[in-house]
Amino acid sequence: MLCCEVRAAGRAPSGARPRLQLGGCSMNRRQMLALLGLIPVAATAVPVIQYFEEKNRPAKIPPVNGYHGDYFPNVTLRDQDGRKLKLYDDLLKGKTVLINFFYANCKDGVCPVTTENLVKFQKLLGDRCGRDVFIYSFSLAPEQDTPARLKHYQQMHGAGPGWTFLTGSPRDLELCRIRFGFTDPDPELDRAKTQHTNVVLIGNEPHQRWMASPAMTNPEFLLDQMDRVAGIKV
Repeated sequence: MLCCEVRAAGRAPSGARPRLQLGGCSMNRRQMLALLGLIPVAATAVPVIQYFEEKNRPAKIPPVNGYHGDYFPNVTLRDQDGRKLKLYDDLLKGKTVLINFFYANCKDGVCPVTTENLVKFQKLLGDRCGRDVFIYSFSLAPEQDTPARLKHYQQMHGAGPGWTFLTGSPRDLELCRIRFGFTDPDPELDRAKTQHTNVVLIGNEPHQRWMASPAMTNPEFLLDQMDRVAGIKV
């Protein structure tokens, strides 16, 4: 809504058009009408901006040939040590993984609690973590989460070897989020930076076994689910 104060700008000379003042700025009738004509344009600007935002978002695609290299983008990411890693070739291919998305500077306190729960899960894995099972945490704010910031987060929470924290370009991280299914069916909620799906994804890439679980699931139950996905339990 555009609110303004309009008042006469003194008595106009004979034959001259009166001038108006808007917020202390003098303008004639034609200028005022032109300004008022911008109101419907401004009202339509928001949906237009949203349209282009949606148009530029990575699209969802069906896993026509399964959940392999044709489905997962082989984008280049960086870990907490600054190493460049390919999503599919280096992180997923032939592996059993647990994946979550997080904010290093989480405002609602959900991410640190989730991380602490996953630290307990990692301790249950023991030396299997980094050998048989790999944990990946993807940044939801790659513009701020540099490798150095991820390293600090890793050390602060005591995450051990075999747990990789990942950042990269905003578009590549958004593509990863969508392909892994960390989305909300409500587009408004999905766009909201304050909203993030508090789940983990457990997957076995070679056998195409994937399942999601609440991030705050009991670590022992998470381990049981991981073993089922990995094929250790049936």
